[in-house]
Order: sequence, then C-alpha cells, then structure tokens
Amino acid sequence: MIIRLPDLVARSAQRNPGAPALTARTTTISYSDLHEQTELVAAGLRDLGLDGGERVAVFLDKRIETVVALLACSRAGGVFVPVNPVLRARQVRHILDDCAVRVLVTSTDRLRALRAELAGCKSLTHVLVLGGSLVEDEEAPYRVLPWSEVAERASRAVCPPMGGVETDVAAILYTSGSTGAPKGVVLSHRNLVVGAESVSTYLNNTAEDRILAVLPLSFDAGLSQVTTGFCVGAHVVLADYLLPADVVRLCAEHRITGLVGVPPLWIQLAAQTWPSEAVARVRYFANTGGRLPRVTLQRLRAIFPFATPYLMYGLTEAFRSTYLDPREVDRRPDSIGKAIPNAEILVVREDGGLCGPGEPGELVHRGPLVALGYWNDAERTAERFRPPPNRPVELCTPELAVWSGDVVVRDEEGFLYFVGRRDEMIKTSGYRVSPQEIEEVAYETGLVHDAVALGLEDEALGHRIVLVVTPCNSAGFDPAAVTARLRQVLPGYMVPAEVVVRSVLPRSPNGKFDRGFLRHELTASRPQEPA
Repeated sequence: MIIRLPDLVARSAQRNPGAPALTARTTTISYSDLHEQTELVAAGLRDLGLDGGERVAVFLDKRIETVVALLACSRAGGVFVPVNPVLRARQVRHILDDCAVRVLVTSTDRLRALRAELAGCKSLTHVLVLGGSLVEDEEAPYRVLPWSEVAERASRAVCPPMGGVETDVAAILYTSGSTGAPKGVVLSHRNLVVGAESVSTYLNNTAEDRILAVLPLSFDAGLSQVTTGFCVGAHVVLADYLLPADVVRLCAEHRITGLVGVPPLWIQLAAQTWPSEAVARVRYFANTGGRLPRVTLQRLRAIFPFATPYLMYGLTEAFRSTYLDPREVDRRPDSIGKAIPNAEILVVREDGGLCGPGEPGELVHRGPLVALGYWNDAERTAERFRPPPNRPVELCTPELAVWSGDVVVRDEEGFLYFVGRRDEMIKTSGYRVSPQEIEEVAYETGLVHDAVALGLEDEALGHRIVLVVTPCNSAGFDPAAVTARLRQVLPGYMVPAEVVVRSVLPRSPNGKFDRGFLRHELTASRPQEPA
C-alpha cells in the first residue's frame, strides 16, 4: 500500500491520538485533531474542484494552518508548493506561473502585497485567505475565499481513498539555480516518506522528541523537521526565526530535544547566553547547508554538553545525502560523513570513472531519495539527473542519479569532505542564490551597464554577496541607489552587502565575464583575518 505524508499523521493519530503533534505560538494541536483537520480541508479543496496532480501553493508564515494546508493538499491528491515567506511578490509570481498553481493559500496582508502580480496568473482560480477582511477585487480572475470556507464548514464530502503510486508527484520545492530564476525540484511521495524514515533513523527520533522547526518549510531541511517528526509521532514546534534569543526562549519553554540549523544561525546561537532550562532536554543538534566553523562547533558542544552533534550535507534534489557519525566528530570535524540510510554516494571523475581515495570528484547521489527532476525544465533536468556511472550495461531499464555539481574527496576510510562547487552558485545565510537573478534586477534599474554578482567566503554567512558593476553614467553614480532599488524587489538575503564600481569588467576568451578573475581580485584586495 502506498504511504503518503498524511498517512504518517494518521498512523500517529491511531497509535496515540492525544499526543501533541504541532505547536505554533500559543496553540498546540494533537495528532487526532491534526488528522481531522487534514481530512476536512482536503475535502474542502476537492469541493473547490482541485483535481489530482494540480498544484496548491502555500505562502504563509509558520502556523498550524500552514502545515494543515500542505497535508490536506496531499490528501486531496494535489501537489503542494511551499513558498518561502520572505520572498517578494515578483519571486512568488514566478513560482505560481512556473508550476501553474491552481489554489493559493495566504494571508490578507500578503495578498495585498501580491495583488498586482496575481492579476496575470492565468492558472490561479482560488485564493484562500487567513486573517482580517478579504481583499476585494472584482476584476481579479480568481475567487478570494476565507480559509474557513474549506476548514470550518460543517457539511463536507469525504475524500475518497488515496490511489496512485508512490512515485506520483507530491511536492515542488523551489530552489535557486546557478543561472536564471528559481527552479522547482519535483519530489515524489516516496521521496518524502523514505526521506523521513531515513533521517529519523539516524537521528534516533522517537515519539518522545520535541523538535524545534526553525528553518523555512520551503527548504528541504526545514520540511524534513516536520516529516521526520510525523514519521515517529514526535511533537513539532513551529518557529518563525526573528532573533536568536527567541530560539533560546523556545527551547526552554517547550523543553526542546532536537534542533537543526544552518551555519549562520548556529553562529548567532553560539553567541547567546543559554540558561540551564534551555539546554537540559536537548538530545541532539544538527547542522546542514554549509560547513560549520570549528570554533562554532566547539562553542555549541560546550553549550549542549549532553547533546549529540550531527554534521549533515543535503541536496534539495535528493532531500538528504550524508551525515557524519557523531562518534567521528572529534576526529573529523570537517567531514560531511557518509551516505544516509537507503542512499549511495559516489565520487566521480569528469570521464565518468569512480575516484580513488584522496582524488576529488563530483558527488553523485543514487537511491529512492533522488527527486523526479525539475518542473517544466527538461534541459536542466537532463544536466543534473543522469544515470549513475556504476549502472550495469546489461540492465536495460534506466535509473537516474543526482549529479550534484559539488566537488568532494573521499578518504581511505570512506569519509567525505566538501571541496567546492562546479558552478557559480552563491550560498548565503543557508539560502542558495542565483547570481543571474540578482544581475537581472540590477540591469532593470537602468543604472548599470554591466553587472556580476559574486559570493565571497564569509565565516558568518557562508558567502557574502558582492555586486560588481559598470555604471551607465559614471557622473554622479551612487552605488547606494542600486542597493536601494534591489532592496525593493529582492528578499533581504539576496541584496548585495556591497556594490563595487569598475570602469570595465574582465572577460574570458569566449566573451563571458571572468568571474574567477573578479573573485580572485576582490578576495586579494581585502585584508585577511588573523589566523
């Protein structure tokens, strides 16, 4: 029988109906109530005419209704698309158009900000709104309804039993690529469920855990906090990250046992004062989204002396990929470990051969966690999703692996170490950022002739974004004006920390901007931190 994400909730509701499933702010909901609300909203979505495979986007902060909407969409046979709540209207519009979203779940204030962009969304038929009065627009091509229309009506048709197969599309997570606008990574039901089982296995999660979900649910690692919790019947506490002190407070208030973060968050948390009641129950802490500085790891281990540290590496295209056995952290603090359960990680040369120990190569992930590809982008799918190098030629049926674009090296004992990226992806504050997306907005200001966005190494952020430009008119050109215009369109994490002005940008022999030369020049011109 196929198992889908809502089934994980249903199983926990059967085993222990009164156990707490979700907490958001001051509201806690049991597994039984979460299951009931999921069924109700799923039926409501079907009443709106949602057909199997159609997309439902959820553009909300973290609240009970956010998770209910995701679960209910899956239960109704739809495909859920969690949208990062920090995105601006322009990025949201791209996502809605790219995967032809049929239903949008959002809040009143967010709908007001989106209204101009939504006017051209041809696929959108319904917007479900939480909080406040509805945003009326008689000319809108979609209907605006209160969330209660699907969540609270007494009379409701019951959703039929779920059919289909485990490789049907379950979710689309949008992540920035090295070029162009964000791309949608298509995840199957099998990806989500096997991923939850795998991660909860090596983290040793149980129904006794209380997991603080700080990362955005549009991140694979953020969504994983919810799926792993539901897999074992744990209590998931939703948190919209504001200040590091809020994380400390929530750990104390909810007696948190598990916490996953990205390096910039951990760096901030390591600088906080942690009272004994905030650390007393923490059983594990885990890092993903980039290398955790050694000094930060040392501080965290001092803060959480009885907690187990997990250093992880993941791809949205494969949900999770590797983790370092906590028993190896002292010996190999820079390692990303070995493959997670139910996955195989290969290190591959450019000629397709397997690398030996100490030989750098591309990380290739194979197994049931490999995503289905990129939505509506056959070209990029073919580049990243390809047969693994060790596939027997005698097997005629295809198998696709994820070719990560990340260069790693494996030591004599099989432990992996991250070396760098083959492409120009910027990774900042735990986000993957496309340089081209920043550059396109810079050009649209009309202030610059040429623009190159780069990520320079930064201990706190991972990458510090620098935009190098040549002005259209050098007389009176103000870099701050470019930054101000970018801030109006881009989310905060994508706004460059610095705009550098050059009279001309270097180019490679093929006419492209020489990003490597620029990066070297900018890095060399900055004073080095003392060792």
